[in-house]
Amino acid sequence: MSEHPSTEAAVPSTRRRRAGLIAGCVVLLAALAGGVGFTAVTVRGADHDPGKPVWRLPQTVTQGERPADTGLKAMLLPYGTNGFGRGPDLAQYGADAELSGAQAVAMRKESLRNLPRPQRRELERQIDKQHITGMAMRSYLSVEDPGGYVDVDGAFVVEIVLSRMENRGTVRSIAVAQQEFLAAMKIFRAGPRIEGHRNARCFLPPADSGKKIDFVACSAYEGDVLVSATAYGVKPLDRKGVAQLLRDQLDRIKDPGKAV
Repeated sequence: MSEHPSTEAAVPSTRRRRAGLIAGCVVLLAALAGGVGFTAVTVRGADHDPGKPVWRLPQTVTQGERPADTGLKAMLLPYGTNGFGRGPDLAQYGADAELSGAQAVAMRKESLRNLPRPQRRELERQIDKQHITGMAMRSYLSVEDPGGYVDVDGAFVVEIVLSRMENRGTVRSIAVAQQEFLAAMKIFRAGPRIEGHRNARCFLPPADSGKKIDFVACSAYEGDVLVSATAYGVKPLDRKGVAQLLRDQLDRIKDPGKAV
């Protein structure tokens, strides 16, 4: 019999606590950023290891021509950029959606439902102060496949959420707060740099997480638009590919000629 019978039991317990801490941080970030992808990554990776992902994608609509996107949605990268196709649904919103300010606020508050009431109420007040005027989000898969099922080695998903707010100062403050929050946790590692965009920062999960699923969470801003991007897939995740897609997205927002 071991002299320290609690030692082995403490190892998985410590891992569970770390997973729980990461999950809590990601939920808070999701509430502030408005990205449904942050929470999805936590659910997929914190408590279990689903192994090799198989995504069922929405069927491509071939009848008629798709109307041109306008407004905030027009700033999202179109499918086909860098070879990325349509990704899996973002919760109940589908793979490609646009929300009004009121709808975006409701979605963010809904992501807080599992938090203790005092924290939830404080974050709800912060969300109300942001004065969100609209949100657009799109899910991308690194391999274009118009069929239905994708089971490809090395494939990964990138979810991008754009949130527009009335005040540019608010957008900058939120992005900086998100980035400082994750950096201060000392749990997440620094992720890939986004060339040409010093206001963008990406973060990676702990190196010793032991999970097969990897992810990259990024926060950035351009003008009055807050940008949240989350990528996930089986290790090793193509971080350069993720960084390039985010760079192209930020370039598109920055250059009005490309976004309209």
